[in-house]
Amino acid sequence: MAVAYTPGLRVTGDTLIRQERRLPTKGDMLVEPGQTVAADDVVARAEMPGNLHTVRAAQLLHVEPQELEGYMLKHAREAVESGEIIAETKGLWGFFKSSLKAPLTGVLEEVSGVSGHVRIREKPRPIEVLAHVAGRVTEVIAGEGAIIEARGALVQGIFGVGGERRGRLKTLVGGPGDALTADAVQDCTGAVIIGGATADARVIRAAAQAGAVGLVVGAVRDDALRQYLGYDIGVAITGQEDVPLTLVLTEGFGELAMAQRTWDLLTSLEGQLASVDGATQIRAGVIRPEVVVTRTEGVADVAAVPEQSLDIGSRVRVIREPHFGELGHITKLPVELIEIETESKVRIALVQLDHGEEVRVPRANLEIIQD
Repeated sequence: MAVAYTPGLRVTGDTLIRQERRLPTKGDMLVEPGQTVAADDVVARAEMPGNLHTVRAAQLLHVEPQELEGYMLKHAREAVESGEIIAETKGLWGFFKSSLKAPLTGVLEEVSGVSGHVRIREKPRPIEVLAHVAGRVTEVIAGEGAIIEARGALVQGIFGVGGERRGRLKTLVGGPGDALTADAVQDCTGAVIIGGATADARVIRAAAQAGAVGLVVGAVRDDALRQYLGYDIGVAITGQEDVPLTLVLTEGFGELAMAQRTWDLLTSLEGQLASVDGATQIRAGVIRPEVVVTRTEGVADVAAVPEQSLDIGSRVRVIREPHFGELGHITKLPVELIEIETESKVRIALVQLDHGEEVRVPRANLEIIQD
């Protein structure tokens, strides 16, 4: 029988967590292989070169570019302070001098006798990479980063916004089909909220104002996401948004209840430290938002979970309309190509949805729910 692989979401209480932590530029590693780290430990540190600023020095001093060097009080590779005079003309009999002040603090990199420009680079910006998950360092990539492994629970979502944050899981609704309300958001400092089915923009902002660092819900309406971000989100990778709270959607967009097994797993971890990341990429090189709760013991005993294939009985989620977000299981995988509404011929699957209806779905529109 023909077998197809469909990317799947992981929702599991016990798996190998493997995190690659990399610097954006060469730097110093602060950990060693075999070392145990906490989620907030710094594993690598580097300095990013500051921005380079160009000053039209000769023009401002009213001199020719080739004369500029003779009027400089500061020279290449010297530090300068914002407001400090770095060049000055002699004027006439000591009067009518023209002076040039540094517009920022940094290092004078270049004085050009061709363009008459002076270039000043801002101070380097320190960058630290945190472990993000508690675990054990299994590999150090010299000058670049480290691999951290742990055993624990993993919940992947459909979509998210916001970067890496860590906080204690806190449930604020009664069940997976309940919508989170603003009145329920109380005393959430440092919490990752388990919010059930949905939340509107007002509730998301209330959660952020209450000090929450993350919010996990089944779905939100696209207008609520737009109001929270302040703009329409594109198709590029998310995770770099300047927002106070990381949002993870486990089911999709609209008003969808959180899957029962996802709800059961998250609520069973109530009060434990979770690492959340909203980074999402839905095109090539898929990246899923995720919630991770790790424990450091037993790392060596866990093998990587193999990718699952679409097969009879596979638990799946439909990721396109008209059944977007619905869960079910595969009952049949016809080998022959079937013509669909677009008049394309594709391989389909027969899916028994959880509410009982059996539907035909193109295999590309299915996502495996991995154990």
